[in-house]
Amino acid sequence: MMENPHLQISPEIRAALEDRRPVVALESTIIAHGMSFPKNVETALLVEKTVREAGALPATCAIIAGKLKAGLSGAEIELLGKEGAAVPKASRRDVPFLVSQGKNGATTVASTMIIAHLAGIRIFATGGIGGVHRGAATTMDISADLQELARTPVAVVSAGAKSILDLGLTLEYLETQGIPVVGFRTEEFPAFYTRRSGFGMDYRLDSPEEIAKLLKVKWEINLRGGAVIANPVPESLQLDPELMERTIAEALEEADKRHIRGKAITPFLLAKIEQLTGGKSLEANIALVLNNARLAGKIACELSKIS
Repeated sequence: MMENPHLQISPEIRAALEDRRPVVALESTIIAHGMSFPKNVETALLVEKTVREAGALPATCAIIAGKLKAGLSGAEIELLGKEGAAVPKASRRDVPFLVSQGKNGATTVASTMIIAHLAGIRIFATGGIGGVHRGAATTMDISADLQELARTPVAVVSAGAKSILDLGLTLEYLETQGIPVVGFRTEEFPAFYTRRSGFGMDYRLDSPEEIAKLLKVKWEINLRGGAVIANPVPESLQLDPELMERTIAEALEEADKRHIRGKAITPFLLAKIEQLTGGKSLEANIALVLNNARLAGKIACELSKIS
């Protein structure tokens, strides 16, 4: 574990890391920007419970009063939930400002990976990674998550990439950066709300043990960066792919008309899609996050055994 003056690790997580027990990092953007209070807090606590039930310890990450935190208290989770969108969304570029100014920040995939790596946590569960946005050939809107995966040795368990993105270009970018994308019991890259995207993957593994072995070998060879473990949403809760494509197109059209760009685009689109699907997208989102937390906990346990 690397010590850093800006990092605070909760006593429970610190003890687990010192004893080489399994730990799973969790993001906090889903708390502040993913849904409204109190559903956001209830979901965050349920995700933590799911990691524990899988045999690992949850380390929800955030920036609190200028400190990079690995492992939040219930009160800190509630603070983020109540303040909601008033808490800045913090990616890599935002971290120095928020820390130097003593502010709070809700961590994205990229900044959660940074905190996890500083703390010595190798496995991270989220909903879906960011990627190359539709129309990026014009806007150059590419999530910092992809660069972080290329440089930071943390494996991210997700339901693929958010389906509001250009999934084909996202996969091309991941390949160019040498980031392994492994399907858990699937040969097809999942599209967040749905299990199928039409894009295949090179690697399928069917057990947490096999995934842990792949990660151990990758890092023993000293291949920098992380990996994407693509875990499809449970079949009973996936949404209709054609309906979702029409819904996303409508949400994107409205975002374009309102000139919504940058960090605001993803929260806007997710909220609009929730509205257009009558809340079904939120139910699927919660289900897939819990599914990812469960798998991440199992992978962390297996990695702990063989490391």
